Amino acid sequence: METILQGSEITKYIPQQPPFVMVDKLYTINEKRIHTGLTIEVENMLVNNGVFQESGLVENMAQSTALFAGFLAKKLGKTPPIGFIAGIKDLEIIRLPSAGETIFTKVELTNEVLEMQIVQAENRDSDDQLLGRCEMRIFIKPE
Repeated sequence: METILQGSEITKYIPQQPPFVMVDKLYTINEKRIHTGLTIEVENMLVNNGVFQESGLVENMAQSTALFAGFLAKKLGKTPPIGFIAGIKDLEIIRLPSAGETIFTKVELTNEVLEMQIVQAENRDSDDQLLGRCEMRIFIKPE
């Protein structure tokens, strides 16, 4: 997969900053979906005993959603918005990846009402095996 953005370039589009950045690559994006990646480092603050925790998978999905909103906002000449998780529904964690693995995340915008975005998100490993998925409701703070 070709990389559009990576590393520190990502932080121009999301409110999170090191050491709490849980997405390090942007592969594809359009008006409805985004594909991102994260190579899990041993030093990642959400790694415990060499394993990326459930909170890491969820935070990766949330930050992928933030990157989605931020990238599209900048494309329109706007400031990337600040979003807050308003709810998580149907969270399913199948497997926790280990440090050193790369995870691939897909987020699809399914509905948008006023300042609320509803997305379906999932993480997969390099063998395309599902790691986790959920529906997120993200409240976008008005400018």
